[in-house]
Amino acid sequence: MATLKDVAARCGLTVTTVSRVLNNRGYISDKTRSKVYAAMEELNYQPNEVARSLSKKSTNTIGVIMPHIRHPYFSEMISNIENAASKKGYKILLANSKGADHKEKEYLDMCTSNRVAGVIVFSSTVKGLEFANSNIPLITVERFVENGTAAVECDNEQGGMLAAEALIKSGCKHLLIISGVSKSVMPADDRLKGFAKVCEERGVVYKAVSTSMNQYNNLEYHALLTGELKLDNEIDGIFASSDLIAAQVLQVCRKMGKRVPEDIKLIGFDDVLLSRLTTPPISTIHQPIKEMAEMAVDLVISSSEGKVVPKRTILPVSYIERESTK
Repeated sequence: MATLKDVAARCGLTVTTVSRVLNNRGYISDKTRSKVYAAMEELNYQPNEVARSLSKKSTNTIGVIMPHIRHPYFSEMISNIENAASKKGYKILLANSKGADHKEKEYLDMCTSNRVAGVIVFSSTVKGLEFANSNIPLITVERFVENGTAAVECDNEQGGMLAAEALIKSGCKHLLIISGVSKSVMPADDRLKGFAKVCEERGVVYKAVSTSMNQYNNLEYHALLTGELKLDNEIDGIFASSDLIAAQVLQVCRKMGKRVPEDIKLIGFDDVLLSRLTTPPISTIHQPIKEMAEMAVDLVISSSEGKVVPKRTILPVSYIERESTK
């Protein structure tokens, strides 16, 4: 079985330097870090996580609590967080809360007992959380809690404004926005705020429709969308608060004989892979998922090292035009 000395000898470094790489202590260049990881892989060296955690009081593991693993946005976010963490020498411990407050708290306790370096939380129940009192570093993504933990967000309000401006510019007169879950604090609330602001300034008619928690949990919006389109035949532009919902709008329109973009123009939100695979491809608000993931990982590691981190980081969004609005 390979030892730390074997790894050091293989990559031509001291045991101290290799140990610093494994424990993320002090400055280590990317070149040196890559050299150590390559040697570890060649020798099939497995570091003793228990011993390391006892010496550091925490493991090189970051907890990630998600409300939805099946949702395309969260799937892409998980992938990017894992990549960002791996580059820093960390692993992730993933938990799926299914949007339940009690599960989020249970998983937070689990992360604490497993001595993780910190936790990245995608909470769907902000009001009920008491994460600010936790003993470990916590970073929330797309959920800002006043007087709570540090947060990383995209500019959701600006995204809503961009969507409204694009639909109005394309000639739409009667707009529909599929917003967040009723009676829940969601990023889509700010998207609606920005969308409504532009519509009201331009004097354009719009209707905002909230989804139910059941629809959100099951990722199923066909019945809701069908009902709204049957109710109002004048709708000529739709802003969906996620690309997943936008993809279901396409399916419903096709079944009802409505053409996109000829009869109804459509904009989604997130810019996940799904938005580029539909027919037609969906115009969308690009959310900087990769940058948000990297920022969340950097913040949770910095916080675990005792560094002061900004309480709120908001990254810009942009409009991506595709065939669903042309």
